[in-house]
Amino acid sequence: MFGGCGLGAAVSAMEAVCDRPVVWATAQYLSFAMVGEIMDLDVTVAVAGKRTSQARAVGRVGDREILTVNAALGSKDIKIDEQWRTMPEVPNPQDCPLRSDMVADSESIMGRLNIRLALGSPWDEIDGNPAPRGRSALWVQTPDIEMSAAGLAILGDYLPFGIAQATGRWVPSNSLDNTIRVQRLKPAEWVLCDIRVDGVSNGFGHGSVFLWAQDGTLLATASQSAVLHNPRS
Repeated sequence: MFGGCGLGAAVSAMEAVCDRPVVWATAQYLSFAMVGEIMDLDVTVAVAGKRTSQARAVGRVGDREILTVNAALGSKDIKIDEQWRTMPEVPNPQDCPLRSDMVADSESIMGRLNIRLALGSPWDEIDGNPAPRGRSALWVQTPDIEMSAAGLAILGDYLPFGIAQATGRWVPSNSLDNTIRVQRLKPAEWVLCDIRVDGVSNGFGHGSVFLWAQDGTLLATASQSAVLHNPRS
């Protein structure tokens, strides 16, 4: 299971139980849910205040724990609505090449996304071309996925892609965790995944993904750590 899908499912479940929108959620990935397996989610509301709830969700396949998610949910009517970050200048989605997959897999979530390479190298040109300052970006269109906190959680799981771009080599990696912080929800045909790798050391990589609407609205920020595996030749 794609890690972002696990976080997205937990976010959706906690929003349904608490009847409040997710502000922040963080997932710790403990094991893998394989194709054909069913993961059950158990939601616990630890605190339910007047404006904010604190909840956790545990995902299991049988007796095997797959992930644990903690979250804060709620909203307040305060008349402050500001944004100081700015979206990077990249070509429009229609002017960017389609991003091909390393491995064709029609059962993957990638088969439901239209992904275009806005900043970085295609897979067949990545070797020896490290991304300057560890930055790369993808435009992602989600034709049948609602642009919700759960949908943004899926799109925030692109640090492994960014690590390969930053190092200039195909280094397999998988997520240890993923945190999503929702700034503002609004309809968006395309979302820019602005990937910023902070560093790679001791077999682990760390970084962030800023999620932007086409008009420059910051929808959410995500942060991740990933464990690296031996590079493929």
